[in-house]
Amino acid sequence: MDIYNAKEFGAAADGKTNCAMAIQSAVDTAYQAGGGVVLLPAGRYLSGSILLKSNVELRLETGAVLISSLNEDDILPFSAAPSEGPVDGWNGGFFLGARDAENITLSGQGIIDGQGGKVFRDDDVDSGFHECPKQVASFRPRMILFENVRNLTVRDVTLKDAAFWTLHMAGCRHVRIHDIRILNDDRGANNDGIDPDCCQDVVITGCLVHTGDDAIVLKSTAPMARRYGPCENVIINSCILHSRDSALKIGTETHGTIRNVILSDCVVRDCSRGIGIWVRDGGTVEHIHVRHLTGAVRRYADAYDLPGAPGWWGKGEPVFISATPRKGRENGFPGVIRDITVSDLDIRCESSIFMGGEQLSPIERVRFRDIHITLEKQGTQPGGLFDEQPSARHIYPHSIPALYARHVHGLWLKDSSVRFCGDREAWNGEYTQTESCENTDISWDREE
Repeated sequence: MDIYNAKEFGAAADGKTNCAMAIQSAVDTAYQAGGGVVLLPAGRYLSGSILLKSNVELRLETGAVLISSLNEDDILPFSAAPSEGPVDGWNGGFFLGARDAENITLSGQGIIDGQGGKVFRDDDVDSGFHECPKQVASFRPRMILFENVRNLTVRDVTLKDAAFWTLHMAGCRHVRIHDIRILNDDRGANNDGIDPDCCQDVVITGCLVHTGDDAIVLKSTAPMARRYGPCENVIINSCILHSRDSALKIGTETHGTIRNVILSDCVVRDCSRGIGIWVRDGGTVEHIHVRHLTGAVRRYADAYDLPGAPGWWGKGEPVFISATPRKGRENGFPGVIRDITVSDLDIRCESSIFMGGEQLSPIERVRFRDIHITLEKQGTQPGGLFDEQPSARHIYPHSIPALYARHVHGLWLKDSSVRFCGDREAWNGEYTQTESCENTDISWDREE
């Protein structure tokens, strides 16, 4: 493929000059020629929004740093079709993206810098713990947004310090995300790592994700579900995931179907939750399979008692599965969760394996095998809370068994153990609590 050096189109590697026009010119020239590689050599390139196009690869050489402008005038909006109105989570525009395209690659050993450090501030609203999400001080675009791209590849690059969602893909098909590093502020609000939204045929492998909000989160937002259908056929493996929310999250935006997901062979490093599965908006989540995970989950400090202060979702649950209505929609149907398997999980945690359905939305057919958890206090905060955000149930005091299930139909657990670390009385010493469950077969191998 022909190579188009961005410097030859006028890009200045001084970290001060807005290079958007030069880089976009290189992209457009490659596209008009039928495709090619747009190359950023070593250097620092400040830029406004860049729109990639079909058959174009943007390659960042070692030593190249592409820096997102935080000037709102430099950032393109990525608005929905006029007939649909605003798209969930799409305010603020995007730095790098593409729409209605094919055969796009983002590659190289360089860095994309979202300058999140200039957006977030620590107002010390959690009584000196400095653990809750930081406040947002200024305008912030998402780092990367691809909509309706077929044959999308992102490999090798480092995505650093995102100010908002890092790698958001909406309605994309045939996606490969390989060996990338996401290195964000782990107290940054809404700086999710990788967000497949109504995407199909996605492989995410060998990635290191360090962020504040969810590390990898599958969504089905309302406009994208209408445009592109289900989020399905997703494989995630061989990743190291750190987040102060969930390592892998499915939902909460569940306006359509999310199905056929495999997460395997990953390390969960000090997240608030390991696996989180929500339905809230009437959709269906099914055929989710998790295996071979190790690491630790814990509770971080929040600041909910202060108006407008943010908090994390999760209190140290290794697995969290929730089908309950949002606050204000108590009579609504949250959706369906069914056919979930979790196996070969070895994790330290501060709260229960949690499953919470409702009478009209029971969780169906959940199977656990070879689950080995250690209930151990690791963080700065006391336990004794269940967290069902966002819902009318919200956060409330509760004893902490190894496994809690409410309105689960078809629950099976075998070849599993729990170890109570420290004062067993602090954990109540309980293995299982169930409420309104049917067809349960739970057998712990006792371990103190």
